[in-house]
Amino acid sequence: MDLELKGKRAIVTGGSRGIGKQIAAQLAAEGASVAIVARGAEALQATAAELSGRGGGEVIGLTVDVGDRTSVDAMVAQAVARLGGVEILVNCAASVGGGGGRNIADLREEAILADLNVKLMGYMRMARAVAPHMIAARWGRVINIGGHAMRVTGNYSAALRNAAITAWSSNLAGELGPQGISVNTVHPNFTFTERRSDNLGARAIEANNSGRVPEATDIAYVVAMLASPRGWVINGESIMASGGLQGLINY
Repeated sequence: MDLELKGKRAIVTGGSRGIGKQIAAQLAAEGASVAIVARGAEALQATAAELSGRGGGEVIGLTVDVGDRTSVDAMVAQAVARLGGVEILVNCAASVGGGGGRNIADLREEAILADLNVKLMGYMRMARAVAPHMIAARWGRVINIGGHAMRVTGNYSAALRNAAITAWSSNLAGELGPQGISVNTVHPNFTFTERRSDNLGARAIEANNSGRVPEATDIAYVVAMLASPRGWVINGESIMASGGLQGLINY
């Protein structure tokens, strides 16, 4: 199936490694031009060179601190200038796991606020910066990467940030939908990446209905479909991309 992404322009935050890297790779393979953005310039340039070497759409690397509005606005302006526009935003930048404590006695407010500043407010800053370009084009896609902690207990910060992203995404979908822009959230569970592989072990496999752990490329396929013009019917949704978690009933 042709996802009709050839010629589209995308920004992927957290794109130098992990799930973000594979999302960028899949969008580029479908013909989109992609700006991968993160804080580390060296890793960005290495990833951009690697992905560009595979053919498909252009991949460039731009540094940004999504925790700072000035940095976000400057990077988006640079991406638009380099790519000629932007129609797709994938928010994937976050600290792994989330901090802030796992019980009320050990609550660390500063860590939770710092975490929310990156994964919630950072997502919002990015969307605010790209929205005018999508509105002008009367078309756009925003895909926010959350996490399965939205639906399980045991990590205050991770649960807060992912639940908040889900609620915010639905609000944004209602606002931007009439402009031809869809907004959805994808929630991976444990996922094999270059940083997270052998340490998952049997526990992650046993917790999955499918008896296997997704690869980062599996998440990328879901995101590419949502980014496609063909995926317009899915808007304001929260999608678990885990293979199925044992013991959960969602209504």
